[in-house]
Amino acid sequence: MSFETLGLSAPLLRALGESGYATPTPIQQQAIPLVLAGHDLLAGAQTGTGKTAAFGLPLLQKLSAEPNKTRKPRALILTPTRELAVQIHDNLRAYGKYLRVPSTTIYGGVGMGNQLTALQRGVDLVIACPGRLIDHIERRSVDLSGIEVLILDEADRMLDMGFLPSIKRVLAKLPKQNRQTLLFSATFAEPIKQLAMEFMHNPQEVMVTPQNTVAETIAHRVHPVDAHRKRELLLHLLAADNRMQTLVFAKTKHGADKLSDFLEKSGIKSAAIHGNKSQGQRQRALGDFKAGKVNVLVATDIAARGIDINELPKVINYDLPMVAEDYVHRIGRTGRNGSSGEAVSLVDQEQAKLLRAIVRMLKQDMDIRDVEGFVPQTPIRWGNSAPGKFDIDGGNDAPRRGNGNGPRPHGGNGKPAHARRPHGDAPRHAHAGPKSGSRNGTGGDRKPQGQAQRAPRREGTHSGQPRSR
Repeated sequence: MSFETLGLSAPLLRALGESGYATPTPIQQQAIPLVLAGHDLLAGAQTGTGKTAAFGLPLLQKLSAEPNKTRKPRALILTPTRELAVQIHDNLRAYGKYLRVPSTTIYGGVGMGNQLTALQRGVDLVIACPGRLIDHIERRSVDLSGIEVLILDEADRMLDMGFLPSIKRVLAKLPKQNRQTLLFSATFAEPIKQLAMEFMHNPQEVMVTPQNTVAETIAHRVHPVDAHRKRELLLHLLAADNRMQTLVFAKTKHGADKLSDFLEKSGIKSAAIHGNKSQGQRQRALGDFKAGKVNVLVATDIAARGIDINELPKVINYDLPMVAEDYVHRIGRTGRNGSSGEAVSLVDQEQAKLLRAIVRMLKQDMDIRDVEGFVPQTPIRWGNSAPGKFDIDGGNDAPRRGNGNGPRPHGGNGKPAHARRPHGDAPRHAHAGPKSGSRNGTGGDRKPQGQAQRAPRREGTHSGQPRSR
């Protein structure tokens, strides 16, 4: 299938062709015809599936088909973070380069002057974060009574961030009749379904990936380590190839700053991005990372929304996320569109239970591998069940560790990292439990010991598909 078959206009096709995009992604194939037909849409799409183009292309076509007879905005896109708002704006400007669709972004952390000027001049499209949009509504500097299309991007994250009251305040200002509404979310928890029922009209539903799935091209590796030696291990891993672009996740804003400063002082070019940074600082850090001026970007979960980097080779979880689902969002920035990627997690004793929750959620093996020179002084206690043995009685096995296949990071003494063989057994993995269809609850589909399972890794390819966050 090509973009020509989806009913897009010639100016959009020309812009896509010049950008090298030839083949629509699954979410684009399913969503674009429905949006062009005027349906409300409830779309399940993970980061990196091309969802910005899925809603952006038909939106641009709709807005360009008829001139704006008023100075009021005709379309509103709500996003959880300013980085994502900027990214969507940049993408839509590229797709609509041969169309006249004036647009602006509205978000906090910057002055209102430029935003007020753009709104007074008149725009067709507003891309906004809920908090700053409420500020404009209260100042009466924006009139939403002419909105024809409402798009909520990453609705699950907006609810996680406490934006539900703000979203409902915005909805109260929108026309209820003749409005098309599109909701994109990686997951569909009950609050999102309730929200959709409140303000959508007979929405069509598309789901391109099952909930909480990750690309098969991502290799998952876990390095056990004592908490006080995490920084040393991170530095050691990064120093093995200090030219590789790496996104590192920290739990707190203060922790991200400290970690970035430590890496800088150790000779690793790095920058931090989090909610306490000004918008200019965040954009500068992200721009330097994309341009290769810094090799390591240390981010918190919220600030990482909107980070869109083609073929990012590695993500490191310096701290595991408190919510297992956030692991999917984090590592979704690598292994995109067929490219291989690596997700590395540094796990101390306190975070062992978080790792178990992640593996249970993914139902996927992880390669647990000691790095020589950084082996924990006391072996990590994984609890009554090995990571991934979800709801299996009597799961008292040690966590399954890797078999040593594939590339290895170097150990603390210059030797390769290796997988320990506990009690003389064959090397093992952190196993995700019985596959679907297993009858005896003992993991009947598992391979015999010594034939450890690994997530397949394919050679990186570029399919010419628009990427989005």
